[in-house]
Amino acid sequence: MFEGFACDTVDVEAGPLRVRHGGSGPAVLLLHGHPRTHMTWGKVADQLSPDFTVVCPDLPGFGRSYQPVDAPDSSNSSKRAKAESLIELMRRLGYENFAVVGHDRGSLTAFRMAMDHPDRVLRLVIADGIPVIEHLERADWKFARDWYHWFFFAEPEKPERAILADPLAWYDKLSPALMDRQAYDDLLNVIHDPAVIHGMIEDYRAGLSIDLLHDREDRDAGRKVTCPMLCLWSLRDDMEQIYGDPVAIWRNWAEDVRGFGLDSGHHVAEENPRALSEAIREFLESG
Repeated sequence: MFEGFACDTVDVEAGPLRVRHGGSGPAVLLLHGHPRTHMTWGKVADQLSPDFTVVCPDLPGFGRSYQPVDAPDSSNSSKRAKAESLIELMRRLGYENFAVVGHDRGSLTAFRMAMDHPDRVLRLVIADGIPVIEHLERADWKFARDWYHWFFFAEPEKPERAILADPLAWYDKLSPALMDRQAYDDLLNVIHDPAVIHGMIEDYRAGLSIDLLHDREDRDAGRKVTCPMLCLWSLRDDMEQIYGDPVAIWRNWAEDVRGFGLDSGHHVAEENPRALSEAIREFLESG
């Protein structure tokens, strides 16, 4: 994976970011989900790199990027703060304007980036995600049953202790048969690191506090994503079952949105990288 890519550590104001980048052409930033690192994008990056410059960082708080400083309201782990750091990363790499693709937790940062920085984000792709406020206001017993970890992760200290007692038992769906071996080994290393586990949990704590407030402020002010947006979801996941049509939800938040489902389980970049890459490419190259 990542043939011809460089792996660097780039310092931004908040701290160092581990980033893999390569290819040629217009820039596209790929943001991973929980509990992955940038390595989840390897097969997608290889398929996009002949025609795009592909930038794959570890999100702040994840992998080997910086750990945000703890704050009472988790503001340093907010999607707004992470978006600011990633905007700075792209500027330091030489890209003033770019497309951004976010999956799972990465989709929340991608959305915040497009909302807060419309002059920088040219196109937005969201995979398996909707705004935090939509998750919470639409939560029902199915959400509580299947996504209970959102609320458990909001508790102080207990989630970290539970995960670190046996990380592989907690993340029991990790499989080297599904993931590239390099990506699996990289993930295996970071999920045993207490600092990384804490950083990933703080991402959820921010979601149920300051991120929710930011979404509500935008909705109350009538702000929307102004760039073209593509919404994708995994058909063998539960997005539609819990929320209905994701495109209909996103039309409340974006002026120009289209979307469709992909034949995949939740970790689509690993399970169906070809379909995901083709969807991204077609959208980025469309008028």
